[in-house]
Amino acid sequence: MRFDLHIHSNYSSDSGLPVDDILKMAVKKGLDGIAICDHNTITGSYLARKRVTELYLPLLVLPGVEVSTSKGHLIVLGVRENIQPGLTPGETIRIARQKGGIIIAAHPFKKNSIGNVEGMDIDAIETFNSRCIFGENKKAEKMAIELGKPQVGGSDSHIIGTIGIGYTEIDSEPDEESVLNAIREGRTRTGGRIAPVYVVIFQVMRGVLRRIKTKNRE
Repeated sequence: MRFDLHIHSNYSSDSGLPVDDILKMAVKKGLDGIAICDHNTITGSYLARKRVTELYLPLLVLPGVEVSTSKGHLIVLGVRENIQPGLTPGETIRIARQKGGIIIAAHPFKKNSIGNVEGMDIDAIETFNSRCIFGENKKAEKMAIELGKPQVGGSDSHIIGTIGIGYTEIDSEPDEESVLNAIREGRTRTGGRIAPVYVVIFQVMRGVLRRIKTKNRE
């Protein structure tokens, strides 16, 4: 099964993607499943799981969130409650464990990301992220191999056109529990292609403008 495990909807301040558009594009791209991992909120993920049923789409939507810790981002899959941002990675991981989540180090070597995760109680490392255009994925892959951690991938899409260009192939039955167990056990393989530089720049600039507009409204 092929999953894009890192997509942002318009419930992230730096993305404008409606949930329904994400779901339909994921099906169009031939994905078997996705995880919408908005920044510090499960709202987009919750809505996606509701809408995929209402729209009768052949897509498995995993619960997910991208939590901002004091040192960088952690993706947590399988949780249905928010996790407070701004805590240390250790505190975030402890809370995620209590909620039954799977913890993934998101793009660990991007600027302002979590970096080396040796000694952290994580389940997997994101070793392919389509927005990592400066060799960060290779560093993440090397770390995952050295630490013996499962590898996952995703597009980190903030615009519709890049959904599915980063993905994880998962050897699993088509249900949430089986998929999450397969990730824990390392029955995964990453793949995809890096987004063009101009696309990444466009996503970043669009995100900055959206955050400015949101702040002005407040």
